Amino acid sequence: MTIWRARQARSGAVLEGDEFAWSGDMLDDRVRTLAQALRASCRPGAALAILADNGPDWIAVDLAVHEAGMTLVPLPAFFTYEQWRHAVAAAAVEGLFCADPRHAALLGFGAAAACPGALGLHLGPRPARTVPEGVQKVTFTSGTTAAPKGVCLGSDQQWELARVLAGELASLDVRRHLNLLPLAVLLENIAGTYTALLSGAANICLPLALTGLHGAAAFDPVVCLDTIARTRAESVILLPQMLQALVAAARTGDARLHTLKFIAVGGAKTPPALVAAAQAKGFPVYEGYGLSECGSVVSLNLPGRARTGSAGRPLPNRRVRIAPDGEIEVGGGAMAGYLGQSAPAPDGWLATGDLGRLDADGYLYIDGRKSNVLVTAYGRNVSPEWPESLLLGTGVVAQAMVVGEARPFLAAAIVPASPELPDEAIGAAVAGVNRALPDYARIGAWFRSAPFGEADATATANGRLRRAAAQARCAADIERLYLP
Repeated sequence: MTIWRARQARSGAVLEGDEFAWSGDMLDDRVRTLAQALRASCRPGAALAILADNGPDWIAVDLAVHEAGMTLVPLPAFFTYEQWRHAVAAAAVEGLFCADPRHAALLGFGAAAACPGALGLHLGPRPARTVPEGVQKVTFTSGTTAAPKGVCLGSDQQWELARVLAGELASLDVRRHLNLLPLAVLLENIAGTYTALLSGAANICLPLALTGLHGAAAFDPVVCLDTIARTRAESVILLPQMLQALVAAARTGDARLHTLKFIAVGGAKTPPALVAAAQAKGFPVYEGYGLSECGSVVSLNLPGRARTGSAGRPLPNRRVRIAPDGEIEVGGGAMAGYLGQSAPAPDGWLATGDLGRLDADGYLYIDGRKSNVLVTAYGRNVSPEWPESLLLGTGVVAQAMVVGEARPFLAAAIVPASPELPDEAIGAAVAGVNRALPDYARIGAWFRSAPFGEADATATANGRLRRAAAQARCAADIERLYLP
């Protein structure tokens, strides 16, 4: 285990589960034994999937697949069965790690291989390899259909990012990282787990229900705050919606936050007002920006090097430039390509699809998705994330979707922070936001909406709207707003 072993956890344990802790020697032995079992049961370079809740065994499997020179395909629990099946077929998976044999059988894996640990390895047919040489992980991004896109990453790309993050955060001396996001999400897998391993910190890896996360969108902030306190966590990674819920549930100077040194928030744009509210209550929160194609992180605010409203400066291993049309482009050997497509040029620039800008000091600001820009009936271009971000920062709005393509004014579907909030409170929040916007970007009308989420495919697991699906669901309400 030369990848991480040189930086043993200072606290003794490198992994802590809900019932036991593993020392570095214990993890090393488990990884070595697992890797030997994989070599005995699978073809060289085989693609193996994992479908499991968070826990030390997930991390051991991940490291063992690295050790065995094979490819890991994490299957998020929040994917649909059709998305699991697509990922398994697209990556030509020949073995599945999971705790429930019924899931394995449903996906075509029957025979169980001799393998230590709580996650059994179930073998299936051996299809022709589809993953290119040198690809160690294929992470499937949440798609709007049953065919999510597979992003290919090499081992060196993953560990280089973790090494850079460990260096950037070294001054904080973080010793306990709590895995709050699913390990199948690249942000937690690399920026969380790998960075902690290289920093000499322990990963506290509990079943997600014990950290407050249930399914794709249900989150209990009180459970999460209590777990942070109980485990004495010093760093966590959050999605913006999780941060919003935690801020609402916490008191100013909440004792449950006292051990935290660093909270990274990413996965979607975070309203500056939410960051400010979190910091006022004692959350040491820092926004970043990234995408799966870049291993999950491109830029990050850091203690002493933070700028409100920005996503921080690009990491030392990343180059960022802004195209003439405002699109963010990233250089620095981002990825090995998409599954089924030719690999990009090693020194090429990745067009992210996000709009942004760099200030004079190199801080990156995210303005929205290029594909989401609205053109109103008066010919004004508006990124809907702009007014949406302001709405989310009011503390009254949990989710918002702004529409107005070819319309005389913008309108919004609003999910209130609490079902009990009266319309008057929402209206006041909208009016306050409008005062901070130019006339062409103001919200002219709004309606209350049911939450957007994975259940009806109107949002991804990290809270990003799937706008076409969300607008289709809200079509009747939207049309009513524009009636003469």
